[in-house]
Amino acid sequence: MSFCLLPNNLVKKHSRWPHFPVLYIDDEAVTANKKFLLFLINFGNQRKQDGMITENQKKRLRYKMKNPLRMVIFNDQNLHTLGQFRFTPQSLFMLVASAVIVLIVGVILLIAFTPLREYIPGYPTGEMRQTIVENALMVDSLESELAVRDRYFRDIRMLLDGQTPPDETTSPDTIVRLDQIHFKKYNHDSLFQEQLSREQFNLSLNNNAPAHTRGISELLFFPPVNNGVITNHFDAASGHFGVDVVAKKNTRISSVLDGAVVFTGWTMQTGYVIEIQHEHNLVTFYKHNSELLKKAGDKVKAGEAIAIMGNTGMETTGPHLHFEMWQSGVPLNPEDYINF
Repeated sequence: MSFCLLPNNLVKKHSRWPHFPVLYIDDEAVTANKKFLLFLINFGNQRKQDGMITENQKKRLRYKMKNPLRMVIFNDQNLHTLGQFRFTPQSLFMLVASAVIVLIVGVILLIAFTPLREYIPGYPTGEMRQTIVENALMVDSLESELAVRDRYFRDIRMLLDGQTPPDETTSPDTIVRLDQIHFKKYNHDSLFQEQLSREQFNLSLNNNAPAHTRGISELLFFPPVNNGVITNHFDAASGHFGVDVVAKKNTRISSVLDGAVVFTGWTMQTGYVIEIQHEHNLVTFYKHNSELLKKAGDKVKAGEAIAIMGNTGMETTGPHLHFEMWQSGVPLNPEDYINF
């Protein structure tokens, strides 16, 4: 049984049986049917031929890629064979692709791990990166200074309004309390009478510290302030672990020994402070400065200017320098070592 498509005008219904269609086929319908069938057959054959052509092209391409080739090098004068190479287009393509990948990876590694990357447009140079780091540190320092200033102004406003500022923990001016001071007497008839007399009142929290860390009497100290006058002397009993030196306004403050700056900053009580680490485990503090000339990590020489005398901090009544000397956690009287 076979079927074909017919136009609607060829399908008619009988008058007596309207539910059963009757087909009336004339010559024109048969001719149209034949033409339609021929079109379908030709279309199918064309698709089949196109598929065969595509498959043949793929086979020819695979054959060409795997077809072995030979490259021979001759001497142009005597036509002697100097060398020959046998390869296929597929292997040649893989070789070229591998060489390109290796070249790209090599260029990337060369740029990433050598100074050549600085010549790439848009890449920052070493000087620019150092400037960026310094600016970031400066911004961080400015943020800290602004936070301290804002707290200070807040406390002032609260005091003016009759309120009590919040108690904020700050680093104390000294690190030794009176209840932590231990006195120990020695036998003055010992052969080391001179050394023991210096240690007659041992204020150290670490009594096992080696002797060479406490022998600084042989060092030559530079006065921190020239032509200064001591207005408040060292008094460990009252908690004053340094000396107050008064001089002219904007007098320069110098380092007493060679050393390294370990801290620079600002506190509510002592204003601008600079701390220097010296040999023999000796540390010196310079407080109430108006300006600091060094920063943490700088190396300083004896007599080198490190700050300008000022009147900063709440624990001051006028321009002066509060100078302290500590060795292994023990406060020392600066007047025993420095001629002010």
